[in-house]
Amino acid sequence: MQNNSLSAQQLLELFNKKIETGDYKDAVHKIKMMTARDMINEILTN
Repeated sequence: MQNNSLSAQQLLELFNKKIETGDYKDAVHKIKMMTARDMINEILTN
């Protein structure tokens, strides 16, 4: 079994890239990614 885990920083970079390039299904999907990104940032900075 292959382990494809990302660090929190890698995940943030992936979310930012997808949001910046418009790589999402619709506005709801974009908002979900933005929310996840913001929550990860908040957890890492506290």
